[in-house]
Amino acid sequence: MMRYGTLSRQLSRLAGPILVETFLIMALGAVDTFMLSRHSDNSVAAVGLVNQLVNLVFIIFEVISLGTSILCSQYIGAKLHKRVIQVVGISVVFNFFSGLLFSALLYFKADWLLGIMGVRPDIMPEAMAYMRIVGAFAFLQAVSLAISAALRSADKAKYPMMVSAVANLLNIVGNYALIFGKFGLPALGVRGAAISTVICRGVALLLLFIILFKKHIPKFPKEFFSPFPWYELKKLLKIGIPSAGEQMSYSFSQVVITYFINMLGNEALATRTYCQNIVMFTYMLSIALAQGGAIQIGHLVGMKKTHAAYTLGKRVLRISVFTTVALSLVTAILGKPIFNMLTDNPEIIAMGTAVLWADVLVENGRAINLFSVNALRSSGDIYFPVTIGIIFCWTVSVGCSYLFGVALGGGLVALWCALFLDENIRGIIFIHRWKSKRWTTKGFVK
Repeated sequence: MMRYGTLSRQLSRLAGPILVETFLIMALGAVDTFMLSRHSDNSVAAVGLVNQLVNLVFIIFEVISLGTSILCSQYIGAKLHKRVIQVVGISVVFNFFSGLLFSALLYFKADWLLGIMGVRPDIMPEAMAYMRIVGAFAFLQAVSLAISAALRSADKAKYPMMVSAVANLLNIVGNYALIFGKFGLPALGVRGAAISTVICRGVALLLLFIILFKKHIPKFPKEFFSPFPWYELKKLLKIGIPSAGEQMSYSFSQVVITYFINMLGNEALATRTYCQNIVMFTYMLSIALAQGGAIQIGHLVGMKKTHAAYTLGKRVLRISVFTTVALSLVTAILGKPIFNMLTDNPEIIAMGTAVLWADVLVENGRAINLFSVNALRSSGDIYFPVTIGIIFCWTVSVGCSYLFGVALGGGLVALWCALFLDENIRGIIFIHRWKSKRWTTKGFVK
């Protein structure tokens, strides 16, 4: 029987590096926002809007990456090493070619995609420039996601963390040089931020490949892929498509909500971008615990130790909810000083401060959902989170956002109240699902 203390130590070894990596990834976006805020609020609005679309494409790349993480976790628990190598090889190749396809879409159809979003003429040039540069190299992120998922599932989360640290440092220097024109380089504004982002992602991918071959899979033997293991690709798609479906539904709903916010004006759009970058830091520990816990739960399910998985899950959930709500409360208290550092626009400062207080109500449900969705997927319970996510993202989050924020004129704070309803209703449903233990019969290792 596996001891509780052992589970806790393993969780700490996984969640610690993931927490640092999550912080660094969030800091990457926050640095862009902070530096661009020194340039103009319109630049922040343009980049925030584009990132909604780009992040939606990244969710598509997660189709294979999520399947990689879940299958590798259970295969490692069951000591099926050949299948681990097959899954990782397939996922890297698949994400590379799908990444090229979507990179072409983002580059050549940038004007059409931004037109659908209803981007106004005053921020369209900056949005187009950022979209085409970042979008053209989206395939870099596609392959990086697959390799990072493989490393984390093998309890090697510290390596993606180290890569993120290097990328962050490069991004800070690159942004400073290219946005403001330092070290003899031209001042490129939004274009500079985009170029810096692309360079960082390219360096990160190179480092991840080196680590993959040196620390996890030294080679991919030809005999493992001849004949081609179609059954593993089918499993990846069977797991990944519905798993990414939940995230895709959420991200696409955020694109629609961004369209509503765009109707409220540039100040509301800029405020939303600022708030998203601020509140991400309140739930980053929940992300780390959810991802680390999910990897462990996958290992335990592969070893047929479902009671240990259930016990670990309850522990992760309690810590996640407490820390996230506490951090969101501290952030709300410090809201006005934070916004005073970002902008001198009084409308944005007042609106953003109010949103941060509304976000305190959101974070309880968000912490529950981050854990539950990851844990249920990792156990093999794929379809339930997708179904619940799609239903409530669109009926409650999107529907109430339009009703409260636009139709009734409640503005940005009212949209955050709609998010509160969505997150907390889903949270109640997912807690019931976890306690029911129906997920214990859904594993992929037979």
